[in-house]
Amino acid sequence: MSTRRTFRLALATATAVSLTGGLLTLSVSTASAATPAKYGDDFNGDGFRDFASHNFSDGVVVTYGTATGPGTTSKTFTQSTAGIPGTAGDAGGYADGFGEDLATADLNRDGYADLAVADNSEKVGGKAGSGAVTILWGSKTGLSGAQAVRLKVTARSDQGFGNELETGDFNGDGKADLAVADGSEHIYIYRGGFGKSGTTGQVTRHAPSITSDYVLEYTGLVAGKVTKDKATDLYVLGQGYHNDKMTQDAWFLRGGSTIKPGKATVINGSQPDYDPTGVVADFDKDGYGDLAVSDVPYGGGAGSVVVWRGGSTGPTTKSRLSQSTSGVATAATKNDGFGSDLSAGDTDGDGYPDLAVSVPEEKVGAVKYAGGVHVLRGGRSGLTGTKSQWFSRATAGVPGSPAEYEMFGLFVRLRDIDRDGDKDLLVSDTSYSPSLMLPGTESGVGTAGAHELNVIAQLPQ
Repeated sequence: MSTRRTFRLALATATAVSLTGGLLTLSVSTASAATPAKYGDDFNGDGFRDFASHNFSDGVVVTYGTATGPGTTSKTFTQSTAGIPGTAGDAGGYADGFGEDLATADLNRDGYADLAVADNSEKVGGKAGSGAVTILWGSKTGLSGAQAVRLKVTARSDQGFGNELETGDFNGDGKADLAVADGSEHIYIYRGGFGKSGTTGQVTRHAPSITSDYVLEYTGLVAGKVTKDKATDLYVLGQGYHNDKMTQDAWFLRGGSTIKPGKATVINGSQPDYDPTGVVADFDKDGYGDLAVSDVPYGGGAGSVVVWRGGSTGPTTKSRLSQSTSGVATAATKNDGFGSDLSAGDTDGDGYPDLAVSVPEEKVGAVKYAGGVHVLRGGRSGLTGTKSQWFSRATAGVPGSPAEYEMFGLFVRLRDIDRDGDKDLLVSDTSYSPSLMLPGTESGVGTAGAHELNVIAQLPQ
């Protein structure tokens, strides 16, 4: 999870402004037009998905995939790695904010996925807290610090550039783009193609208009296909202020040749989620992507997930799921944290994406803060509690026993890790210890063959 920086941003009718002056519309890269990587996280181009995550004490850890899942080859990147700009560490010896958000895509279309690494606390040009986003390039031997470049942006004290990252084809031209939120007032979209010299396509800056009664502080970005066009759309999550009343909000930006501001909505009308998470998936298979977004403060911290359904021009109606939803195995109690992390994927092969929902502070039996994970099923009516699954350390076949304050399920990811065609569930309780993989089957996630893997479920979707 990213560390969030407090800042205010007015939101009403959004405007998009092409960058001029210190933020130039950069020239298009002349990088090789090789076939793009099959997977946006295959850093060495061998056809297997790789695994990148942020370890607070170490930096960015990359583990390379094999035909059966994560392999034994890993590499750690910090600003001490040769070629990576900046200075690593702080007074405590940690790798500062380098890697607190990550995004993957084949940005220069050379057949190897690349890794965008954020550090919103970085001092740049003498400007403390200006922030930076560094691109590590993929190659036949994987990622390295060689030729690593920073995105071009004017340094300003405390702007927190790199507060959030997302990749997607936001203008629908077939090239990967990169969206970056800063910590003060803008969303930047860097268009492909990217070049190792630091060039990109056009850069646009998106900023809402100021009003006297509403502001928004960005706390998350979520990219996905919402409408039926070919462009990726973008949701901006944030802490809202309506006439000085604090809320949790989401704002929609529609992708296309021109990025168009769309609707904003209130997710929680009385208390914000300071570190929300979200994912876009077509849970009802109507052709429009739906946003599932966390609302952990709901119900005294019991938590919930709000689904903002997609439509032909953007989001439409909302619904809420919680542990009070019919079919969900556990009961809603204060401070469970239902929704702390989310991941989408079709776990039972019916064509409808499902949703893994973290409940890291759930009490299991008499054990406090033991944690667990729900898998909610998608269907014609969207996400429901019907046929949902529940996993904790007390579930038959799951290794171990519930432990106080373990927070099993702090991070979750649905992904076909072992390449057998079924989505597996990866579950972590920290950002530095091994994860548990619950193998997928034709009928859903199972426990037979559950085992630990030395990767973190915090990895990008």
